[in-house]
Amino acid sequence: MKTIYIMVIKSFFPVFIGTLLFFILVWQLIDVFGNITRYLTKDVSIKDIGIIALYYVPKCIIFSLPISLLFSITYTLGNFYMNNELISIYGSGISLYQLIVPLFAIGVLLCLFMFFFEEKVAIPALRMKNQVYKRVLDLPEPYSNHNVAVKAANNRIVYQASYYNDKLKTLSGVTILERDDSGNLIQRIDADSAEWKEDHWVFRNCRVFSWDSEHEFFVEKIKTELSLDKYNEKPKVFQKLTRKVDEMEFTDAHDWIESLKKAGRPYQGALSEYYKKFSFALTPIIVILVSCSIGGLLKKNVLLLSLFLSICIIVIYYVAQMLSMTLANFGYISPFWGAWSSFYLFTGIGIGLLKLART
Repeated sequence: MKTIYIMVIKSFFPVFIGTLLFFILVWQLIDVFGNITRYLTKDVSIKDIGIIALYYVPKCIIFSLPISLLFSITYTLGNFYMNNELISIYGSGISLYQLIVPLFAIGVLLCLFMFFFEEKVAIPALRMKNQVYKRVLDLPEPYSNHNVAVKAANNRIVYQASYYNDKLKTLSGVTILERDDSGNLIQRIDADSAEWKEDHWVFRNCRVFSWDSEHEFFVEKIKTELSLDKYNEKPKVFQKLTRKVDEMEFTDAHDWIESLKKAGRPYQGALSEYYKKFSFALTPIIVILVSCSIGGLLKKNVLLLSLFLSICIIVIYYVAQMLSMTLANFGYISPFWGAWSSFYLFTGIGIGLLKLART
């Protein structure tokens, strides 16, 4: 068996490395030519374009690994079958399940590699790439926000503002509802504007509604300026949600999602992307199951058929994942199933195909 395993690995790795380099180049060309008009308009130098491309390489590796693995396994097994080596292996009493043991081991190692490489290398590099990209194209960060609502103090304080100006750190058209632990209204504040001062908000031209001494009626008070330390929700929670989970390490992403939950802001999309970090890292498992099932079916035109089938399968998988993620973002399914449903579906298909494969 050792000799067979060495033969499989020696046949697999050159194809895998060559395919990986090819698809990295494809992703780079897509990125460069997709932005070529902007680069020419802003007179971006070749050096800056090269820096952007360099920072994009780690992410290209992550994108290219699944399809490269799928193609290389399909091609390797198809080539064995075309040369009648697969028939000889089966005839010697070695089953397909035994034959793919080294390939499966490689897939498990690639799962670990994808997760940690993305966390430690690809994500920091992608952030740097986006920073350079925005700098050379002079793209502003749109942090100001319209019609924003934020919950604070364990949902006891609710802020609503018609507009948040991130540059000035001000709110316009502000309404604050303050409730007790049972959810009963304690106080309402309507203010024309609010400004962040050091560690709390200062409200101007306010109408304050609170209970009278006997707790029977709401009493209105007019205040030119109102400053209370308890209204200290930081300006960043009012910003437009421009942060992307795919640019955060998983610990930062977890903290970001928790902050969204506490602020009462939409978090389903971010949570789906968070779960996707883990499901995407396991993509090589699906790839191995499917490629080992179909690899032994190719007798002729192995190169073209392997490439065609690899692209088709990857496209179908990503479209299914995109659809489930979209459903999760709109709340039709949970964020967990948005990220994991495609993985479970294609894992089941892969296991089914592997059981039906010629052994």
